[in-house]
Amino acid sequence: MADKIEVVLDRSQVKKAVQALQAFLKTKSTRDSLFLDETQPISLLFTLWKIPKKAQTIRIPLPHGQRPDTDEVCLFTKDEPNMTSEQTQRFYKKLLEENGVKNISEIIPYKVLKTEYKPYEAKRRLLGNFDMFLSDDRIRRLLPSHLGKHFYQRKKEPLCVNLQSKHLARDIKSVIQGTSLKVTNKGCCCMAHVAHSSMTADEVTENIEAAVQTLVAKLRMKGPVLKLIHLKSQTSVALPIYNSDLSHLSVMAQADKNAQTPKEKEGAAKKKKKTKDTKQTDTTADGKGEEKVIKKKAEEEEEEEEDEIPQLVPIETQSKKPKLEKPLKKKQLKKAPKPAAAKKGTKAQRGKMESRVKRKVPKVK
Repeated sequence: MADKIEVVLDRSQVKKAVQALQAFLKTKSTRDSLFLDETQPISLLFTLWKIPKKAQTIRIPLPHGQRPDTDEVCLFTKDEPNMTSEQTQRFYKKLLEENGVKNISEIIPYKVLKTEYKPYEAKRRLLGNFDMFLSDDRIRRLLPSHLGKHFYQRKKEPLCVNLQSKHLARDIKSVIQGTSLKVTNKGCCCMAHVAHSSMTADEVTENIEAAVQTLVAKLRMKGPVLKLIHLKSQTSVALPIYNSDLSHLSVMAQADKNAQTPKEKEGAAKKKKKTKDTKQTDTTADGKGEEKVIKKKAEEEEEEEEDEIPQLVPIETQSKKPKLEKPLKKKQLKKAPKPAAAKKGTKAQRGKMESRVKRKVPKVK
């Protein structure tokens, strides 16, 4: 299998893009007076060479926190045995204070989530009141049926935290200040929040470099991984930071060949053997086959010489076709007089008429 190719970012180019994005956000905030104090998230848009076969969520720790201090975080905890919901809240508040965790604003036990936040309106209110949700890893599987689909549609699903770890403050801080990237098997693009608009340009560039390195290391793909990287905010255009060369395509082709399963390799080997056997049989039969081919060609040439080409004679064509006589109809046959009888009948009739006229007309004295 081919190893992963390292992605080398041009730090100066990344810093220029960050400065241009920050200048754009400042000009826009001055225009809109409502957004003077609001910080906007800055995210990275990754375009992969291939669509991954399996979906994957990658945790990306960042050197500088990508969430402002004003964000409110909610923690879902397990119900402690022989304790009420209020007692469990107090217990975990003390635990967090002892470890120096101050970012969590509210703690909700599992019983309270099932009873008080069962209606639809209560869930929507809970979703709007907090910017981030954490959950004890012991009850992580029980939460989706109680939270609903809106937490997952808005990408605010709770992230797991081990509340029994010895380094609790470090783990919670890495989860809150870090970011997560969801790589789906339905497309080749994915996005992750990396910084916010109130950070300095150097801090944003360091977060970008750390995010790219962890993505390349943890993504379950071989060969060249990243094709394009863009930097953008919610209201800005995507600014290009990284563009891979086409030289990686040869590496991808080799990786595809090496990534064949053993069954595919056996099939390819069998095909090669068959082609070799056919070539060998052709080479052994070359001496006899050539003689037969030469004889056939000579016979065909003799037959072509013997066959005479027939001469074409022009055919005379009549300019006008003779008109065909149409057969007479029955009515026409009845009306037509007979030639012999008609003539005789007319003479006899004339003689009778003359005799009658002579008898009637008196003689003049």
